Amino acid sequence: MKNNMVLTLHTIGTKKKIKKRYGRGNASGHGTFSGRGSKGQRSRSGGKKGLALKGFRKNMLPAPKFKGMKSPRPKAQVVVLSMLEKNFADGEKVTPGTLLAKKLVDNTTAPIKILLNKKDSSITKKVEIFGCKVSVAAKALIEKAGGKILDAEVEEAK
Repeated sequence: MKNNMVLTLHTIGTKKKIKKRYGRGNASGHGTFSGRGSKGQRSRSGGKKGLALKGFRKNMLPAPKFKGMKSPRPKAQVVVLSMLEKNFADGEKVTPGTLLAKKLVDNTTAPIKILLNKKDSSITKKVEIFGCKVSVAAKALIEKAGGKILDAEVEEAK
């Protein structure tokens, strides 16, 4: 269509893709074997099959290998008892918000777990823990010091 032509129904053209015709014989330009090679099942009519299903192994072999597995559950952020001893006053509440404010955890969305460090296994301040997971050993020391654990899950350390 030329640039100065008016666009009407009879001037609209379509671009038809011409399908390649594989001729047979030497005069077609595709030679003696018509682009099928020389001998064998695939050179004959009806010889080209689709993908052969050879089980799942055929699909698995070229796939990249991923080692291990990724758990769907978020990993708990660990707060050690000695950190509570240093950063909190006597009778203060320990919540995910206060831990975030004192930069002991990165965020409040991931679970927070208070653990006991074997090296410094003592706490003297009476703290109230709210909304954090606590290990059994840490719970015993907090309650021994006079602290409380409110609305928190007590978990056995693994």
